[in-house]
Amino acid sequence: MTAFIQARGLRKSFGTTDALRGIDLDIHRGEVIAVMGPSGSGKSSLLHCLAGVLVPDSGTVIVDGVTVSALNEARRSALRLTEFGFVFQFGQLLPDLTAVDNVTIPLLLGGMKRKQALKEAHGWLDRLGLEAAAARLPGELSGGEAQRVAIARALVAHPSVLFADEPTGSLDSLAAENVLTAMLELVRQAGTTLVMITHDPRTAAYADREIIVRDGQLAATDRVGIS
Repeated sequence: MTAFIQARGLRKSFGTTDALRGIDLDIHRGEVIAVMGPSGSGKSSLLHCLAGVLVPDSGTVIVDGVTVSALNEARRSALRLTEFGFVFQFGQLLPDLTAVDNVTIPLLLGGMKRKQALKEAHGWLDRLGLEAAAARLPGELSGGEAQRVAIARALVAHPSVLFADEPTGSLDSLAAENVLTAMLELVRQAGTTLVMITHDPRTAAYADREIIVRDGQLAATDRVGIS
């Protein structure tokens, strides 16, 4: 069976620093992957190359039959808008927009009318237990609430892949578990592929597979338990 995401021979350097040194990786549709490794090992560079944020110096990235690494910036941006979702460690919500308006952003950029976008956004906030917070600004939300808004924004356009970079890294243990549980429930219901960077073995234990990156190379790829 052809993998949903295929990476072959990925190399990426920044000046004299080799961030990726020939990575080969297959990820299957609907799979939840935890990417682990020490700081500076190349985890974020790998995620950004898979997501088309960075173009590898050599090698290829193919997602659902599309050679992402060969696309120009405009086409990669369009792909990120329509097919990929992103969740970052600190959410990166726009501070002057309410929670619901933050969630509408991908839909409005995709051409959806505001009334329909608001309806979709409210639905996702409700699924994440945040409908009561829809009118609040990010600064009025707890860390866990803000991160769930970021998850709603990432999933509202029904992406085929969700890329998450330390999505619970800034949260306390209880908030982290709640956010992770909510995110995994939604991606598994939708069959969304999840590629998640984490430093926390407890977070990685929720994944179908754990990938260890060290010195720009894959050190291991193992099955792990699913909670």
